[in-house]
Amino acid sequence: MEYRFIIANSFTPETLPMERLGEYVAALAKLLGEQGNVHFRNIEAGSAVLVATIDPPAQTKVRERVLAVRDGGGPSDARKAFADLDEMLRKDNATGALSDGSGGVVIPFPGRDRQEPPVYGPFREDGTIDGQLIRVGGKDETVPVHLRDGAIIHTGLVCTPEIARRIAPYLYGPTLRVHGTGTWVRTGAGVWELQRFRISDFEVLDDAPLLTVVGDLRKVKGSDWSTVPDPVRALLADRHGDEGAH
Repeated sequence: MEYRFIIANSFTPETLPMERLGEYVAALAKLLGEQGNVHFRNIEAGSAVLVATIDPPAQTKVRERVLAVRDGGGPSDARKAFADLDEMLRKDNATGALSDGSGGVVIPFPGRDRQEPPVYGPFREDGTIDGQLIRVGGKDETVPVHLRDGAIIHTGLVCTPEIARRIAPYLYGPTLRVHGTGTWVRTGAGVWELQRFRISDFEVLDDAPLLTVVGDLRKVKGSDWSTVPDPVRALLADRHGDEGAH
């Protein structure tokens, strides 16, 4: 079994840079999967056509993977490979297609002809952002601030020098909640992206474990928490109930 990835309206085998060829081959390998049984055979003349051969044990899995991507599904790494290939084609002012051994197009790649969804915004909205302070400082009247929330780094945050002096002692310290006004845009992919957030104030959040918080609640005089058999479950149930009410 063979698959051909056609790079049309841009390169020929003689003009396709070697580094770019390697990028296309790597992305095509991720799209097809089963990398131990998928081999790059050659690049054919005419438009630049990358030819990949599939060993018999992997042919069914590769076919199912490719068809799933064509229909908008498949594993996340395969969908990302499709998006990466299409973006490379767009940047190279090209279109493309993945064809099978019979020459039929399995997946079209619009590339340069792709219609980009509209971007909405920017919108201004008051809100809060939580995270650990990992950067504060600068020479201007608008001081940049970075917060880390797990794997997410919030940049584009700014504050006044007065707030910077107050917030600086918490560098790499407890979780903070900053209040302010953000400027947001909605991308064509439907994702809200923060462009800028002007901090007006902040507070330090309590990082105590949930069990410690429950223990402190039990100690409060007049509180009913001492009679609740499973306070952690009750807190979580109450939280989910509140979220469901919105």
